[in-house]
Amino acid sequence: MTIPNFISIGRLFLVPLTIWLIVSDEPLTAFWIFVLAGVSDGVDGFLARQFNMRSVVGAYLDPLADKALLVSIYVTFAVLNEIPTWVTILVVSRDVLIIGAVVLAGMLGHPVAMRPLIVSKLNTVAQIVLAALVLADLAFPVDLAMFRHIMVVAVGILTIASAFLYAVDWVRHMATDRSVDDRRASVLDERLPE
Repeated sequence: MTIPNFISIGRLFLVPLTIWLIVSDEPLTAFWIFVLAGVSDGVDGFLARQFNMRSVVGAYLDPLADKALLVSIYVTFAVLNEIPTWVTILVVSRDVLIIGAVVLAGMLGHPVAMRPLIVSKLNTVAQIVLAALVLADLAFPVDLAMFRHIMVVAVGILTIASAFLYAVDWVRHMATDRSVDDRRASVLDERLPE
């Protein structure tokens, strides 16, 4: 266990707190907790890279904490009618399908070394921006409806594009000779997708 891992675990504990604050009609506090989670994500990544504190546990904990927060917030926003339900269905379905594909590949003896695609990184940024916009719109006396609409469309497009490209990569991976796959990156480079 490293300091970045403890930070990621702390971020996991912020998930239920953030959701409780949203449903308790405390959007301002939820907004700042969300910002804290974002800052902690940057800090643990910085520490892991700059001070060589990377670990196998951290390679899974960090994206798990990010996904837990985003998926929980999106489901909550959909239930509260703050974002369209179809966006939440896309976001959650994509993550479930990717994780299912990774598990299936492993069970079939063809493990996948996941590397986030550029479109998936953009998708994650768009998801974070949309969540922050909704929280800010609820917390502050500003009208962000137009920006929210733009980001809903962006998240939808990027989520579909990301899911499609991961599916193409997965099919290619499953069709390759396993001996080629064994020469891939070390386990420290294996991460859950963005």
